[in-house]
Amino acid sequence: MAEKWLKRKKTVKEEDKPAESPSPEESARLSESGQPGEDSGAPEPKEEKRASESTEKAQPEDGSSAVDPSLMIDCEDLVKIYKTKESEVLALQGLELQVPRGELMAIIGNSGSGKSTFLNMIGGLDRPSAGRLFVDGKNLFQLSEQELVVYKKKTVGFVWQNNARNLLPYLTAWQNVQTPMLFSPEKISASARREKARELLELVGMGAKRNSRLNQLSGGEQQRVAIAIALANDPALLLADEPTGSVDVNTGNYILDVFRTLNREKGLTIVIVTHDRQLSRKVSRVVAIRDGKTSTEFVSRNSYAAFETSLEGKAGALEFEEEHQEYAVLDKAGRVQIPREMLEELGVDGKKVRMSLQGGRIIIEAPEKEPVA
Repeated sequence: MAEKWLKRKKTVKEEDKPAESPSPEESARLSESGQPGEDSGAPEPKEEKRASESTEKAQPEDGSSAVDPSLMIDCEDLVKIYKTKESEVLALQGLELQVPRGELMAIIGNSGSGKSTFLNMIGGLDRPSAGRLFVDGKNLFQLSEQELVVYKKKTVGFVWQNNARNLLPYLTAWQNVQTPMLFSPEKISASARREKARELLELVGMGAKRNSRLNQLSGGEQQRVAIAIALANDPALLLADEPTGSVDVNTGNYILDVFRTLNREKGLTIVIVTHDRQLSRKVSRVVAIRDGKTSTEFVSRNSYAAFETSLEGKAGALEFEEEHQEYAVLDKAGRVQIPREMLEELGVDGKKVRMSLQGGRIIIEAPEKEPVA
């Protein structure tokens, strides 16, 4: 069934009208078919202008070159400042990151590192303060409010850790998956919505429980339904915020297998924000964010196919460091972040170090102790 959904073509009928989002009272009258509401006879709204039409060839205001079409995400010197009456918080401090189309990657970092802020930036939920940010060829600095709405409808799909943000509790799983299609710029027939929702639920292993409501599903089942909802409008980019944070190990492995299947067979670009190093081992690249900047990358030593084979075989005997090569990240100015634990081991307790080039290597040493007068 997953293969059928991955290869199917969307069917669009112009005579169908988009329906309003169902209210709790209307949900009580929903039919046994699982349809979240009949198409209304209201006048057809004007089709929203696609964000891609006005931003596909947009140039950043700083005059830099256009985005590389092979990249799904391209950001440079990204800054986000949150202001209050008393203070300013610098959440992102010149973050730089490129994500190729079709990549399955993870972002890790401690609380307050800026990873969730970055997720909100690329998801169109918040505006950057400065820098350069392109997603799927669209310049997020230049999108109007209306274009940003279309961007969130069509370009990105979200899977949140908090299931209350993913699901409407008074609808069944089947109806929940159909709901985003009601707001799609394309006009999808009721029968096509039902069929597509059924296929998506089969894809995530929830076909047998499509008529269950939120209180009838476990946390892991709710998260699997959330993935189906995120895929409802065929996004180019899937964003997952701690998708396995509230489920058991077996369910977490199943969710990651779904992500890998989507990435491998559909070519979907997937970015996962997580604290789970076990999850990180199942992707080909991991980017660590520290103090609002990308500090380290872990890249798989093997090809993606060989990497998957190793995970399915002797995964229990493999360690994260054995599967990935660690790299420090240089910004455009040639600056690199040195992990605090390394500085402590060197005995560096100030703001100065000694640096030299020896035998093709850059050597960093703690400065000599100044004599006490």
